[in-house]
Amino acid sequence: MVVESIPKAVGFIYGLLAFAALVWLWRFGRFTRRRAMPFLVVSTLLGFLVFTPVFPYQLQAVVLRDAAALGSPLPMALTGTLAFIALALVVGRIACGQICPVGAVQELMYLVPVKKRGNADSRVPVTVRAGVFVLFLAAGLGLSANLLALIGLADFFHLAVASISFVVFLSIVLLSATVYRPFCRYICPYGALLAPAASRAFYRLRRTDACIGCRKCERACPTGAARPDDRRGECYLCGRCTDACPVDGALVYGRGK
Repeated sequence: MVVESIPKAVGFIYGLLAFAALVWLWRFGRFTRRRAMPFLVVSTLLGFLVFTPVFPYQLQAVVLRDAAALGSPLPMALTGTLAFIALALVVGRIACGQICPVGAVQELMYLVPVKKRGNADSRVPVTVRAGVFVLFLAAGLGLSANLLALIGLADFFHLAVASISFVVFLSIVLLSATVYRPFCRYICPYGALLAPAASRAFYRLRRTDACIGCRKCERACPTGAARPDDRRGECYLCGRCTDACPVDGALVYGRGK
């Protein structure tokens, strides 16, 4: 369903503007899940309309050196891919949180009021995703195979409903109603690069001396990233922990220790 009359540049420009807006909201303590909703909706729509900014697929195209799929020169795409990894080292995984259409559609699906399942321990999905990342590189560099196409990432957003791969990714999206972001946490090759950077982010969510130890943030977090000893590599900055915190100033987005 990609609309050919809309240039891919629209998605890239939106990604940059949305990123700046979200950083501002987090930096000045104004981010809420309600304010995140417009970003999630627009990001998802752009995924279907122009298939941009779909960060994992853009990484796949860079690995395959497929300039046509990128819609931009390879050096420019590579620079953009590396830039967002560098930005994750500064401000965390804001791009994953509300900007990438793949993450956004799963985040919206998780709002469906059904029983939630899955392991919130961030170590299990990280280990699985690391193995998938090795397969991703081997398939792309060694066999010139598009692993994400086989999973159906492109077919889903292009609404190629007759393809088997569309059904594969649709199943992942439907699963995200009960399991938080299964693609992001267990498969995404770009997330495998962003998570180590985010775990050392200059700005991240942290507890202050105002924390009363109620653990409401930990219970609200679907990835287990709200524990005091967690490095926040699997924090998608969804805002559940800050919305759940009963004490102003106990959980803030600021310079990490």
